Amino acid sequence: MAKKGQFKKGAKKRSVRQRKFNSSRKQKVNRAARNKVRRRANKSGRTRKGDRKDIHHKDFNPRNSSRGNTKVVNRSSNRRRNQHAKRKRKS
Repeated sequence: MAKKGQFKKGAKKRSVRQRKFNSSRKQKVNRAARNKVRRRANKSGRTRKGDRKDIHHKDFNPRNSSRGNTKVVNRSSNRRRNQHAKRKRKS
């Protein structure tokens, strides 16, 4: 088994690339911001653990966690909406 911070001997390139991306400082900050919003929604009763819901950021910025920018939506609709936004921004 690979030690912490190392990759398995036969790890695929995509796996290594994804792990490096997820461990970058920017992604850690974004993930922490998303987790913070989720915890706040759980505490206020808008969501529950295991309810298969996502917190949608209307401006697609996970660091903007104001109450007016977030909304609880189904997991599938949120991820579909975010994919559409990625395609739209690339053009």
